[in-house]
Amino acid sequence: MDVDMIFKIAAVGIIVAVLNQVLIRSGREEQAMMTTLAGLIVVLMMIVTQISNLFETIKSVFDL
Repeated sequence: MDVDMIFKIAAVGIIVAVLNQVLIRSGREEQAMMTTLAGLIVVLMMIVTQISNLFETIKSVFDL
């Protein structure tokens, strides 16, 4: 995982945290929960892509 990916994940986390607080303070707890779940899904998709790339590299190294 490169440094850019870490910064992207951190940026998603910061944006989600800010949105979450704004929504909670405006009485929209359900939307805050959905925002948090959406942020989690975005981060998981980013990580899954990296893991997939890792497995492809391992397959090519070992000629699998």
